[in-house]
Amino acid sequence: MMALVTIPLETIVRSYWVYILGSRTGTLYVGITNNLELRVAEHRAGEIKGFTAKYGVHRLLYFEETTEVAAALAREKQIKGWRRSKKIALIRTSNPSWRDLSRGGG
Repeated sequence: MMALVTIPLETIVRSYWVYILGSRTGTLYVGITNNLELRVAEHRAGEIKGFTAKYGVHRLLYFEETTEVAAALAREKQIKGWRRSKKIALIRTSNPSWRDLSRGGG
């Protein structure tokens, strides 16, 4: 019989992602999630109503990961406050050709 191992909740490391999605026409959206693959799929399927569904914003252009939810929230707020030109510069640092990173383009 296998013994059940209990892992204290505080030892489980979670990841949080701040991400930027774009549309084919250049509309940008900044968001946060704890499951990047699922969230991008939800955006792509139109399951998240609102801005991204309305404007067809579902191409993953940029993301960064942290294990601290507070840091992710602060970073999302910071990027959302930037001018469009600064968001574009950030995307270009790791994705100069604006490939959809969720489609194996990165």
